[in-house]
Amino acid sequence: MANRILILSADAAETAMLHQVLGAAREQPFDLETIASLSSGITRVGQGQIDAIILDLTLPDCMGHANFSRMYACTPEIPILVMCPWEQEELAISCVHSGAQGYLLKGHFSSYLLAQGLRSVIARKELEAVFYKEKARAEIALNSIGDAVICTDLQGNIDYLNVAAEKLTLWSREQANGHPFSEVFNIINADTRNAERNTVELVLQQKQTIGLPPDTILIKRDGSEASIEDSAAPINDLSGRQTGVVVVFHDVSAAQIMSKKMAFLAQHDFLTNLPNRLMLNDRIEQAITMAKRNQTQLAILFLDLDNFKHINDSLGHAIGDKLLQSVSKRLAACVRDSDTVSRQGGDEFVILLAESESEINTAIIANKILQLLACPHYLLECELHITTSIGVSVYPLDGEDAETMIKSADIAMYHAKEHGRNNFQFFRSDMNTRAIERQKIEAHLRVALEKQEFVLHYQPQVNLKTGKVTGAEALIRWMHGDMGMVMPARFISIAEDSGLIVPIGRWVLREACLQAQRWNLQGFAPVSISVNISAVEFRQKNFLQGVQNILQETGLNASQLELEITESVLMRDAQASIAILQELKEMGVRLAVDDFGTGYSSLSYLEQFPLDVLKIDQSFVQDIPANGSNRIIISAVIGMGNSLQLRVIAEGIENQVQLNFLQAQQCHEGQGFFLSRPLTVEQFGRMLLRKNHALLAL
Repeated sequence: MANRILILSADAAETAMLHQVLGAAREQPFDLETIASLSSGITRVGQGQIDAIILDLTLPDCMGHANFSRMYACTPEIPILVMCPWEQEELAISCVHSGAQGYLLKGHFSSYLLAQGLRSVIARKELEAVFYKEKARAEIALNSIGDAVICTDLQGNIDYLNVAAEKLTLWSREQANGHPFSEVFNIINADTRNAERNTVELVLQQKQTIGLPPDTILIKRDGSEASIEDSAAPINDLSGRQTGVVVVFHDVSAAQIMSKKMAFLAQHDFLTNLPNRLMLNDRIEQAITMAKRNQTQLAILFLDLDNFKHINDSLGHAIGDKLLQSVSKRLAACVRDSDTVSRQGGDEFVILLAESESEINTAIIANKILQLLACPHYLLECELHITTSIGVSVYPLDGEDAETMIKSADIAMYHAKEHGRNNFQFFRSDMNTRAIERQKIEAHLRVALEKQEFVLHYQPQVNLKTGKVTGAEALIRWMHGDMGMVMPARFISIAEDSGLIVPIGRWVLREACLQAQRWNLQGFAPVSISVNISAVEFRQKNFLQGVQNILQETGLNASQLELEITESVLMRDAQASIAILQELKEMGVRLAVDDFGTGYSSLSYLEQFPLDVLKIDQSFVQDIPANGSNRIIISAVIGMGNSLQLRVIAEGIENQVQLNFLQAQQCHEGQGFFLSRPLTVEQFGRMLLRKNHALLAL
């Protein structure tokens, strides 16, 4: 296809010569078009399909350099050859410097050179267009990637930044061009804050790709900082000669923050920010190594918050979490910086005393913890009281590795719970046997539930004035194949700690109600059945619904059911307890405070509780008549019960002297071995068959 050439000239002789010369071209013909004025030529160029222009600088409507400037401004993409008389060659050269592809001197061009020259400029312009498109495409690609890119020349001066580099360094391309690379790319080491070596200089010296050292910080133009990673490589031309350096880098600040956060979370508890089990074990092993080297002691304290589950169940996990955070802060305040307070999960904490001078010092710290945790915790408008049980193990007496030390302290902690909670116990070797026994009993308890190995015995409650049986307290017994009959004192605390008390308690309540209804159906006078409710059961969210469901399932009249709740459980959250008791009363259930006198309830709260019965704890009854204080307490409780119109039942009556005292104080009812041991279902049924079923001859 012929190249279309536009000749802009009013010189007829030169125009004719151009037609003659170019028309004679054989290799590739030209399609020639002539216009005699610049303005008409500009109009024609605007119509398109022109491959090259021969522009006479002596056109009548515009002269000299202005002639070229106007045409070039209209169409910089079309190659232009300027033409002028030989004496104006300097003018032609100035046009070339301004963008013309070459020039012709009138009367001094040959057909071959002119044709070749035109083809060359057309080809060069087309190649420039291709290069321009590729450059534009590369520019778009570089600006669309997330990595920042900076290019320099061989002197280390910047000649290119992409958009990402502008944003990261806060230098624009115009501002950075020509500046030394180190001025724009100012980097330091994150740890030492010392300047890092100039990346571009290293590449120019080593002539190979290199990477930044780890933990490199880029100082931006405004002084702010960013953690970066990068690599730098030489730029080579087609002959392999180095022409500059390209540096590619990206911001890793967010990634480093996330990495540090993940590393922290891997070794710390998410709720309290205390070291977790993993970090604790590592620190214990380090402390053991130091203690072994220095022949010193260290101590492990294993803490379990007493009745924390009840707080979680009754007040919700939000309050429970706040309490754990409060406990964590208080624990940290009890120890030295060299010690470690760790949360193991749930309500368990472990403290490493890395330099325990003696057991006396460890005991002092344990006492300090007990006292500090027992102070009220004020959380979200709640005043909470919490205590803890602490087990202590000492290196090297109780173990020589982290696992054994923690296990020994854990065993001692359970021993502290068995001693009434809110105390600490040092590990003793005989505790291992008891710990194994606990684990064994817990495993057997789960089987007992499945195999229905539990039975209920019923201890009569007797009117101390008439001697007649007024009701019975349901007492659980475990009939184990190998251990025989297991008393509740041996397994109830284990059931509470393991959570098995909930299904066991549900079974007791259902079985007691079923048996009372069976006696009803056998024609006996209605017997009031008393069932103990544990703290764990009382705080269960579905406790009330469970009681109602069992009454409906068994058909027992609610007035025959009496629930016993200990004084300490009721006072743990008095307002919540009042609400639960009121709902039970609305069902028709009778309510008793068990172990009354052992807690800290006030008369004002006692008046608010919708109660029916006060039960005097057997610890007060057992010391009659020797203990004068107990006699006074019993008299006061009976008087309080009478004033509040409550039945008073004394527990643990074991001899005639105790019975005589209670009768003299006009205690309403009593129970104990002196009156009757707990009876099997069959024994209790035979007792009911006796006329008036009286146990006392009064």
